[in-house]
Amino acid sequence: MLSINYLYTKQHLLRKFFKNLLKPQKDNAESQIEEDFKYLPSKDDLVEEKFTKNFTNNGGKFLYASNKDEFQEYFNTVISENKWNNKSILCLNENFLNDYIENVQLEFNKTNLNSHILVTSCEFLVANDGSILVSAKQIQSYKIKDIPNNIVVFAKTSQLSETVSKGLEGIRIKYSNNLPSNITSIKNFNVEEKEKLNFLTYGTSSKNLYLILLEDL
Repeated sequence: MLSINYLYTKQHLLRKFFKNLLKPQKDNAESQIEEDFKYLPSKDDLVEEKFTKNFTNNGGKFLYASNKDEFQEYFNTVISENKWNNKSILCLNENFLNDYIENVQLEFNKTNLNSHILVTSCEFLVANDGSILVSAKQIQSYKIKDIPNNIVVFAKTSQLSETVSKGLEGIRIKYSNNLPSNITSIKNFNVEEKEKLNFLTYGTSSKNLYLILLEDL
């Protein structure tokens, strides 16, 4: 069984390779412009790289999937590598699962907060601090400290946000006149005493968190 770190490194390098391979040929003038600015990443790449760095610095475990088959492979690897196959798995809202995985031989429950793992979606991924925004749509009325310590988050690249404020604005736009309650941030994957808490992380506790990110852009 391949390790999580190996799988992430391999896929990250392959993704960059194939993106470069499939780029159309440019004329000399356009090539010169690209040469002049080749060290300046695009906005989307900058946000993605910043999130990945801050998320892993926080102690999070990150896996990038370019398609649903890879996504399902990574999810199966996370479950198998941690020997969670026979553990109780909480999923407070199962509606999102079909967007990511199929034919998973696991049983999910909707009520047992003493479950060993929580599998959930999220609202946004915040690049500038590596946090994950969630709401009552994912965790109902529960506080972060009340949900299982082991968490597997499913997300898509379209959910990347540069800042918390932009993520909150995205939530307001997404839900229009039906704004969800209990909007909060999962951030403490590796708590340090000197870490500064804000209103989005107040009262949270350290979590063992995996993020599997599916490319959808």
